[in-house]
Amino acid sequence: MKLPIYQVDAFASKVFSGNPAAVVPLEKWLDDGTLQNIAAENNLSETAFFIKEGKHYHIRWMTPLNEVPLCGHATLASAFVIFNFIDKNSNQVKFTSKSGELVVDREGELLSLNFPVNKPHKIEINDAIRKCFEREPLEVLENGFYLLIVFDSEDYVRDVQPNIELVKQIYPHGVIISAKGKEVDFVSRMFAPNEGIDEDPVTGSSHTVLIPYWAEKLGKKNFRALQVSKRGGELFCEQLVNRVKISGKAALYSVGNLFLSL
Repeated sequence: MKLPIYQVDAFASKVFSGNPAAVVPLEKWLDDGTLQNIAAENNLSETAFFIKEGKHYHIRWMTPLNEVPLCGHATLASAFVIFNFIDKNSNQVKFTSKSGELVVDREGELLSLNFPVNKPHKIEINDAIRKCFEREPLEVLENGFYLLIVFDSEDYVRDVQPNIELVKQIYPHGVIISAKGKEVDFVSRMFAPNEGIDEDPVTGSSHTVLIPYWAEKLGKKNFRALQVSKRGGELFCEQLVNRVKISGKAALYSVGNLFLSL
């Protein structure tokens, strides 16, 4: 079996920055084990798979270890593939997913994700978090899939190197650290070692948590944000009614084929 595969750097204006995602368009679903093996073989933070369903596409995302319910950068990468290789005349693509309907609009060089909002709620700061980061957070919040830890310093968020084994212990899914920015509205990083991702370069889905938090703190609806990982990524964000808009650029890295013996 021969399948097309694309690798796209999402939330990036040029290759070798942003967050790389593999995109594998399918004519029909393969079994879950094969999809997971492909994702593991790619060894990127996410591999996206989609099939055409009428006028929409059904999308799924897998880390090297398991399937996740929502992924921003691989959705943006998938839309980039559709706009540039599958439906070149379209300026909007709609996906169905485990997180409901997801819409991506092409607005010049920007691709804009319209995602459901995931407002976090405040929880108590515990000793495990203090031990992991060795600094007292301003506050800690949680939304069911992400733990958000807010600090008072952009420099600290940029420079801290947390013990990944301790990160595994403080939350089963993704751990976001964030602070108010100096030249942008806010900065963040995201760690998900229990999902096979020690640190994710740029995370669209984490901004479904970050946007409502910073909208309330800063009293505004439009933001410029940076995810300050080693590769780094720039995101343009907007708080909508029960939704968020997350925009960025994308750069094509490679086009190829998979050869599977099933």
